[in-house]
Amino acid sequence: MDKQTEFVLRAMEERDIRFVRLWFTDVLGFLKSVAISPAEVEGAFEEGIGFDGSAIEGFARVYESDMIAHPDPATFQTLPWRDQSKPTARMFCDITLPDGSPSYADPRYVLKKTLKKAGEKGFTFYTHPEIEFFLFQANTKPGQPPKPLDHAGYFDHTNLGQGSDFRRKTISMLEQMGISVEFSHHEAAPGQHEIDLRYADALSMADNIMTFRVVVKEVAALLGIQASFMPKPLTDVPGSGMHTHMSLFEGDTNAFYDASDEYHLSRIGRQFVAGLLAHAGEITAVTNQWVNSYARLASGLEAPAYICWGRNNRSALVRVPGYKPNKGASVRVELRSIDSAANPYLAYALMLNAGLDGIEQGLELPPGAEDDVWSLTDRERKAMGITPLPRNLDEALNVMERSELVAETLGEHVFDYFLKNKRAEFEEYRRQVTAWELAKFLPVL
Repeated sequence: MDKQTEFVLRAMEERDIRFVRLWFTDVLGFLKSVAISPAEVEGAFEEGIGFDGSAIEGFARVYESDMIAHPDPATFQTLPWRDQSKPTARMFCDITLPDGSPSYADPRYVLKKTLKKAGEKGFTFYTHPEIEFFLFQANTKPGQPPKPLDHAGYFDHTNLGQGSDFRRKTISMLEQMGISVEFSHHEAAPGQHEIDLRYADALSMADNIMTFRVVVKEVAALLGIQASFMPKPLTDVPGSGMHTHMSLFEGDTNAFYDASDEYHLSRIGRQFVAGLLAHAGEITAVTNQWVNSYARLASGLEAPAYICWGRNNRSALVRVPGYKPNKGASVRVELRSIDSAANPYLAYALMLNAGLDGIEQGLELPPGAEDDVWSLTDRERKAMGITPLPRNLDEALNVMERSELVAETLGEHVFDYFLKNKRAEFEEYRRQVTAWELAKFLPVL
């Protein structure tokens, strides 16, 4: 028995843990959970917990349904929103087949496989997400537009109220679970907030994002309000992104840092960005996986719609933030297209592999765009070599389907299931008659 396992068993006894929830995600990024008693945990570490994989989205067909969930002791944390007189803990799980081989349908395995590839090249992949979401009044009637909890704007300091209480309680719970928060503030849209998680390795961060979503929903429920990670719930205001800062480290050295470069971005960093740009269209169906995601990208409100990079240009898809003097470790690149509703395991695997491909192929970084890309004409963008991201989920899936990089990263099972599920979503969406259509056309046609 290793030290982490021993620590968990001892901690459960010392804290009088009554229930342990085992967490994992399906292919679409929805959290799954099964509760076991403390007496079952040691057996779960040794043999895992069996479940019917055919009942989980994208996991298995009926005739190959047996799956085993193996809890990762490094992810053990108590849940601070649960009744503390009967403490509950959670652990994330790795999913295997009965013979012990990894389940290729497990999004956590997809990311771990890609991180192993990076590790074989000497790299550790770190990420730092800026997670945006909305808070709405809870009494919204079905089918009616949601009502924002407030009407504040970007960085507004609001008086004590539900929004301020919400962020304070959320951050407190996250920190109790060992998740460090760097910033929090009100965002640009009414009822929109942002909480930024401190840099961590990509696997820990993907676990943290899944935990973050649960904490946000739980705190909202405690306060009698509604929290949503829907990318674009309101028409005329910005949507919710999850701008993700990334860097590769070789040991303790930031592989993206070069003191002699004008942007302090190394050759490896430039090639990584070039890889992100080269594969941007191919990975968009995963970084922006819902039909609603494209309402955000099409809005022109803080969200990128064109494939380009820049330094201080927030209309660019990839941004290289300004260098902090004497802080080489802080040099990083930021992908601005990914939204808050993405499956972080699959999205981070693709973002990493796209960047690694740029390094492997020695791709040249094209000139940066310092103009507001939204304000340029199509002819001007074309002359600059700037192409658009897919305009809707259907276009994104068509580009993804032709991508060797996406197929290799996700694996055949996840790749095929994701395409099939998302095509069905788009077809269902195409058949809908929207409120906009009724308002615009019913009176005049």
